[in-house]
Amino acid sequence: MERKEMICILCPLGCKMQVHPKPGKTSELSVRGQKCGLGIDYAYDEYTNPTRTVTSTVVIHNALLPRLPVKTDKPVPRDMVFKVLEEIAGVELTGPVEIGTVIIKELLGTDSNLVATRSL
Repeated sequence: MERKEMICILCPLGCKMQVHPKPGKTSELSVRGQKCGLGIDYAYDEYTNPTRTVTSTVVIHNALLPRLPVKTDKPVPRDMVFKVLEEIAGVELTGPVEIGTVIIKELLGTDSNLVATRSL
């Protein structure tokens, strides 16, 4: 694996970090630039298995607004984000829908569900 530069997003400091495997130890990382312990955890996660929470909207019929805001309840692997968005794009619902309602369970085989973030 190669050296990566990243900005930590876990606290307001926004530390600019440099991350790379330790020489001769591919399972251990060297992290520089963090100002708190959160940065190390973020760097390990982002370097080895980056994930993202996906937010979007879906079509809803018979409701006050034409689109319902939704999000994944757990982050999904970053390389699946566009596949998740394609899956979400095909969703059409009929109201009413309550906030927190699971729209798609175990989205694309992940342990993440797509949930409504507003009642309509």
